[in-house]
Amino acid sequence: MAPTTFAVVGSGKRSRFFLRMAEAAPDRLRAVGIVSRNPERAPQGVLAVRTLDELLAHERPDFVAAAVPWPQMPDTARAVVAAGLPVLVETPPAPDLDGLRSLWADVGASGLVQVAEQYLLMPGHAARLAAVRGGIIGDPTAVHVCSTHLYHAVSLVRGLLGLDMDDVTVSARAFSAPLTDPLGFDGWRPDPAPQPRTRTIATLDFGDGRHGLYDFTENQWWNPLLARRISVRGTTGELVDDRIVRLVEPQAPVESQFVYRRLGIDLNLEGNELDHVSLDGRVLYRNPFRGTRLSEDDIGVAAILEATGAWARDEAPAPYPLAQGCQDHAISLAIGESARTGQDVRVAKEVWV
Repeated sequence: MAPTTFAVVGSGKRSRFFLRMAEAAPDRLRAVGIVSRNPERAPQGVLAVRTLDELLAHERPDFVAAAVPWPQMPDTARAVVAAGLPVLVETPPAPDLDGLRSLWADVGASGLVQVAEQYLLMPGHAARLAAVRGGIIGDPTAVHVCSTHLYHAVSLVRGLLGLDMDDVTVSARAFSAPLTDPLGFDGWRPDPAPQPRTRTIATLDFGDGRHGLYDFTENQWWNPLLARRISVRGTTGELVDDRIVRLVEPQAPVESQFVYRRLGIDLNLEGNELDHVSLDGRVLYRNPFRGTRLSEDDIGVAAILEATGAWARDEAPAPYPLAQGCQDHAISLAIGESARTGQDVRVAKEVWV
């Protein structure tokens, strides 16, 4: 099978995430070039041009991945759609609510825009989603995410609850306290003395008893002193991180554990990466990029790239349509507004619903 082909607009940090995936899995993903106002910033060995027309004159990819700053994202999406190409935009699709509405008005009907929301494609979350959808804890009613921020966390909540565009009432509060924060995106910090860090906690009330609990502290992604937690409560049991307890018959609660088969441990010479995730002897998730040694987050990014290519070629359903990304960010904006004002914020039916 020919690899998925894509072009990247932008030459900053986010574009390098996409390019690394193509470098790690060249038989599955191929970057045909970069469009940048500063082509000299592009990595060596990748075609770099200033305009999309120049790139299309060289080769027409399956889709274009937009990796530009927030304010530029909507115009980049509009330009790619105007060229008749599918586009994968970064999260969020636009910075604010007016921007989301305007973007939807301009390109929503085209059906050409997907969003690079990878969290439910990461191995652990994908296995949890498979278990929940399989009914192991009954009907899911509540999700607690203490791991990642805003739209990513909202995506996890909505996905694990099985919600689409349901109205939601958001109630958020922010707290500041000293915290040691020794490791960031750019590496270890020489002076890890405690500094004020903000923690935001929010309830997301979707009605009918279905709700989410959002809990995020600044730099929780990389701070090794902060745990990352996720739980899903259902009508007959609960999933907490990698453990499940559920009632299988009267007076018989049963516990199970997700098992991650990792290669390269002790005398295993199969590689050095995740192989699969199982539960009760049944494999729920297999690493689709085995042999690449990608991290779990990178696996999610590579998976959304490949899924977007399959969708663009009409070989698979849409992986994460623009409407879903807009809904995620609308709710995340409500979290921020509620935390600032101390008032509940309701997200009702929007133009993309």
